[in-house]
Amino acid sequence: MHGAGNDFIVLDGIRQPIEMTPQRARALADRHFGIGADQILLVDTPSHPDADFRYRVFNSDGSEVEHCGNGARCFVRFIHEQGLSKRNPLKAEIQTGLIVLTETDNGEVIVNMGQTRFTPADVHFDTSALSNETQGEDTVWQLPLTACASPVRISLVAISNPHAVQVVENIATAPVAELGPLIESHPRFAQRVNAGFMEVVDRHTIKLRVYERGAGETLSCGTGACAAAVAGIRRGLLDNPVTVHTRGGTLTIDWANPDLYMTGPATTVFTGRVDIDKLTQHD
Repeated sequence: MHGAGNDFIVLDGIRQPIEMTPQRARALADRHFGIGADQILLVDTPSHPDADFRYRVFNSDGSEVEHCGNGARCFVRFIHEQGLSKRNPLKAEIQTGLIVLTETDNGEVIVNMGQTRFTPADVHFDTSALSNETQGEDTVWQLPLTACASPVRISLVAISNPHAVQVVENIATAPVAELGPLIESHPRFAQRVNAGFMEVVDRHTIKLRVYERGAGETLSCGTGACAAAVAGIRRGLLDNPVTVHTRGGTLTIDWANPDLYMTGPATTVFTGRVDIDKLTQHD
């Protein structure tokens, strides 16, 4: 499946037990020896009493992460298409709590992403001896990078997972491939971070590229779109709602503070069966 070009392998862990390991996730996500995907999504039995399902996300490098906005839309579409439930909206358990997902009549999915947080502690960011400035309601931190003559100015946003958002003049020429991995694995981020590059088009529109933690640059990032929109609003650059143009498609972000809503597509590409353990020999 894919959500605006962000592609996933979605596994049914309800009808069969699936033990997902880092090795298995890497093997499935391998675009040469496996199926190929940005992330692996596992539909599982919940432990939370109020949840309909549990939703787990594994990056292509095998690491498990808290949340994936584009994946969440595919998650609910998969459940409906596979006949696992007819409930709409659905409540899904993720690492950090519950999210609510609603499939609309026009085929899109609305995800209640929950609340956002903005302190350095929320993204496990070490601010010692760093400079910052106030822009609107936001604190913009100056992050030194070895590849840059001057520090990169980032906004910190936690939406279950951590994001560092910077504003660029031209998204097409932004140095995502060069700076993305330096920010993502910067030692000041104890749990790594998703690095967002945002071009402001007008008060309600942005263009966005994201270098995702554990996956590299993807065609779209749902939580990254949310983080960029919220950061832009807090900086005084944007007004709610925000249309986010990614390389893979368009998302709509509505920040009804404190709750955050994302609307976008979810598409099934193909279905099949795979023997996971036959793939792991190439790991």
